[in-house]
Amino acid sequence: MTVTLRPATAADVEAVATVWYAGWGDGHLGHVPDELVAVRTKETFWSRAAEQVADTTVAVVGDDVAGFVMVANDEVEQVYVSRDHRGSGVAGTLLSEAERQVKANGHSEAWLAVATGNARARRFYERSGWSDGGAFDYPATVGDRAIPVPCHRYVKQV
Repeated sequence: MTVTLRPATAADVEAVATVWYAGWGDGHLGHVPDELVAVRTKETFWSRAAEQVADTTVAVVGDDVAGFVMVANDEVEQVYVSRDHRGSGVAGTLLSEAERQVKANGHSEAWLAVATGNARARRFYERSGWSDGGAFDYPATVGDRAIPVPCHRYVKQV
């Protein structure tokens, strides 16, 4: 299987939003406040994917967007892989690319937030050399407000 990474384009919004919406549900439902679940409607993933195209790198396998990563400064904001490609190495490829981008942005340490109850993601990051920097409340932005989400801050020297 060949994975190709490239910057996302407007034509990728539908695929990115589809992967993001499904993956967010898998990793967050039952682990984030109900208030956040209520406002993270399906439509919000499409609008957010469109707004963040410039920060998005997609992983393509064949003709499919198999996953994506979003990086802003030193933060790896989003890492998602479609259900069909989980366990195939796509996530590791995306995470390595995110680390490269953080370094290229002039930072020596990358960080990301993982919902405390998302054990599958936490294991993946730890296997990938990231360290659990401790619990904190991540401010999930919704419009002009932030909803605190219990998370762990993972860090890695890049």
